[in-house]
Amino acid sequence: MVFSSLIFLFLFLPLTILVYYVSPKVLRNFVLLVVSLVFYAWGEPLYILIMIFSTGFDFMNGLLIEKYRSHKWIAQAIFINSLVVSIGILCFFKYYGFVVDNINQLFHLNIHVTALPLPIGISFYTFQTMSYIVDVYRDKVAAQKNMISFGSYVTMFPQLVAGPIVKYGDISKQLIARKVALDQFGEGAELFIRGLAKKVLLANNIGLLWTSVKVTPMDDLTVLSAWLGILAFTFQIYFDFSGYSDMARGLGKMFGFNFMENFNYPYISKSVTEFWRRWHISLGSWFREYVYIPLGGNRVGKLKQFRNLFVVWLLTGLWHGASWNFVLWGLYFGLFVTVEKLFLLKWLTHRPSFVGHLYTLIIVIVGWVLFEFEDLFVAMEFIGTMFGFGTHDFADRQALYYLSTNLGLLLVVAICATPLPQRAFQYLKDKLNMSGVIVAQAIYVSLMVLSTAYLVNETYNPFLYFRF
Repeated sequence: MVFSSLIFLFLFLPLTILVYYVSPKVLRNFVLLVVSLVFYAWGEPLYILIMIFSTGFDFMNGLLIEKYRSHKWIAQAIFINSLVVSIGILCFFKYYGFVVDNINQLFHLNIHVTALPLPIGISFYTFQTMSYIVDVYRDKVAAQKNMISFGSYVTMFPQLVAGPIVKYGDISKQLIARKVALDQFGEGAELFIRGLAKKVLLANNIGLLWTSVKVTPMDDLTVLSAWLGILAFTFQIYFDFSGYSDMARGLGKMFGFNFMENFNYPYISKSVTEFWRRWHISLGSWFREYVYIPLGGNRVGKLKQFRNLFVVWLLTGLWHGASWNFVLWGLYFGLFVTVEKLFLLKWLTHRPSFVGHLYTLIIVIVGWVLFEFEDLFVAMEFIGTMFGFGTHDFADRQALYYLSTNLGLLLVVAICATPLPQRAFQYLKDKLNMSGVIVAQAIYVSLMVLSTAYLVNETYNPFLYFRF
């Protein structure tokens, strides 16, 4: 089940809200746990057992670590065992085929690989249970004593399958006691509708252009078509993923939870370092706290700091998928972040802002080519076409058709990727007082109606990050 589906919007969500709010407060975590398991089991009836196992396993490990904290070697053994099992399950389902395929190629073997579908959201909920165990072991948080409360944290359907990655310490108090005021519920509903519009009206529509360009034979691709296509993907993945995050945060508010912001207009960044502080914030925060800092962060010498950076970026690439293009994508950004730390950031601060913007956009857009094409040779050829290498024409009739039919949409998504629409919207509400509020609500109703109208003719429109 996905948020951008009619069955979720008009059946699952209303029933969930109804049952949740008619239930006594003491039962609301149980309600969240049950509906979350139903939500997950809708598409993964078998793999729900893995999630239930991970939840129960790390719930018990948290209690045991706390119980044996005074016996350091016992607590350490439980801690290590928990991490090994969690990482082992993730690696088996996500990287087993990748590892065996590479062993076959390297040693000319023919080991049979059974294709295993990736459990939806396994990367996200595994990172959540791991962060919980690490924080309990560090004595940063107390172990959760209530299995229902811990289960509702791990399985919570708003952010279950594509984040944001929620650390236990951030919502531990909210699991025990939370209140939902009417204005908070309304704010959550508005945030959800904005996210839905991002996904359905912007991401899905601009994604059609990328779909057309991507299937074009490489020999027939022109420079203009390549740029238009990858620009379309650049906006599609942003509005798709940030739209999901907005919906997740909105749903969280509707149930009394405050999740961290996951996107902060990354395409207005003036450096690659800044871009990654604005893109998928919860993942960057997770790697910084649980990998980069434990390795020594920037408190060690320059060489070790750069080693730490490349370890983080290698893992960031692998986290996104079991393929060499993701490894290269992660190391690619690790290289630019390192170069910026060495000298480039200082150089950019003494240049006009547009220089940093242009540099960052080009680096990010080229990075999306590596991200999207699993075949690295195809990715390199596509990048070569973008920059005029080879015998590709600059434009043809097909490219001009793409430009003329999508120029308006490209302008719209470019503007919506900046803070300008939100600022204008907030100005309207503040300036016109009650009239502005009425106009704002009318806009949200219109967005909901338009999104629903688009969904009537859609049979399946999953989020791009579901595959990770």
